Amino acid sequence: MASIAKHSFQLLIKTVATALLSLTLVSLGAVAQMQSKIVNASTAQELKNRFRIDSMVSKMTLLIQRQYGSAPVVIVLPDGSKWYSSRHPENVKWVDGVAGDMIYIENPMPGPWQLLGAIVQGSEIKKVSDLQIEVDPFPQPLFRGERIKVHAYLNGDEELITIPGMDYMLEWTARFISDSDSSDKNFATGIVIAGKYQDNGEKLDEAADDGEFTGDVNLDQPTGDYTLQVTARNNIFERQFSSPFTLSERPITAKVNPDEDPQSGSWTLELAITDAVKLEETHFHFDMIGPAGLNIPITLLDMNDKRTLLALPKVTEYGSYRIKGNAVSTTMGGREIFVDLPEMFFNYLEPPAPPPSAEELAAIAAAEEAKAEQEAKDKAVFWIISINVSVLLLGVLALIIWRKKQSLNKALAAAEQELAEEELQAGNTQGMDDIDLSIPDDK
Repeated sequence: MASIAKHSFQLLIKTVATALLSLTLVSLGAVAQMQSKIVNASTAQELKNRFRIDSMVSKMTLLIQRQYGSAPVVIVLPDGSKWYSSRHPENVKWVDGVAGDMIYIENPMPGPWQLLGAIVQGSEIKKVSDLQIEVDPFPQPLFRGERIKVHAYLNGDEELITIPGMDYMLEWTARFISDSDSSDKNFATGIVIAGKYQDNGEKLDEAADDGEFTGDVNLDQPTGDYTLQVTARNNIFERQFSSPFTLSERPITAKVNPDEDPQSGSWTLELAITDAVKLEETHFHFDMIGPAGLNIPITLLDMNDKRTLLALPKVTEYGSYRIKGNAVSTTMGGREIFVDLPEMFFNYLEPPAPPPSAEELAAIAAAEEAKAEQEAKDKAVFWIISINVSVLLLGVLALIIWRKKQSLNKALAAAEQELAEEELQAGNTQGMDDIDLSIPDDK
């Protein structure tokens, strides 16, 4: 009996080990362990893009690394049938990127599978049974206009997934949802799409395809209580992370103050900080941009008081000026912060001309009177010429009409005379026809 029990126990252990191995995430290349977020995975080397699925796997996601720009792989099932990214069963969801494929399969057919395509040499096939996201919550206190570096991760079976091109296959969206507290400035804000997370090696992201999706989040929003909602999605899955946070007003402010004499060309910046940050670790940088390509950097490293006046370089060109700036500091809790300050503007205007003297006013009045008199003369001459030309044109027109009428009367008289002569001639001819030329009989 003891031997049978021992044999049954060994069989049970073997069965459990086989089940766990079937759901193991197989690495797609050597993945460096990144702090405590990555769990070292046991990997099984694939042979010629072949792998085996046993009967205990109910669902899985394949992550396949291809050569950049190559076509999606073709999957050959144990029974010899084929799946394509454009043709596959309904229980399969497929996302193809520029450098890889993500394929979700429900109830996969047990047996040997094969992949056909431009798979990167030496890579391995990741077989994942569960996908989840991990998102860094926002630090507190968090300030409006602050620039923060936060990360998000895609984990498969509790291990970090890192394959090239994942940034093209996964969309991360960060939303701020206002708690609608009437005492907060964000009371009517509702839902704001505040940014996204990317793993492309740009902006704050340190390296592309390292599995760390870095947030590019706009914190220049109305202050108040929010819920951070981060969503990662594609055609295969959608995961969501939520976390409450409070957005506070900037602890560092700056505004432009003009000089008492507006024509002096001198302005100052009034800088102020609150008790939320350390005075000795607060530093400023500004760029003053003005006409004719003016761009002057301005830096203040040491503040002597919580409210400080910083003189700007004196301006000499008339026009509009703007000041862009930021500040770095440390909170009382020891967190280093970087805060973008709102842009500031001022105008250096040309002074108005002095009022004219009495002599100048008299000269101006005389000139205006002479101009008015000349305009009246010009108008009179214009009307005289216009009337004379009109009379002349009317006379010429009347003469032409009179001559036309005379010619018409003569033509009518000639026509009447000709008609009368024709009638007279016709009458004489008729009289001769009426004379009896026959000789009477003498009886």
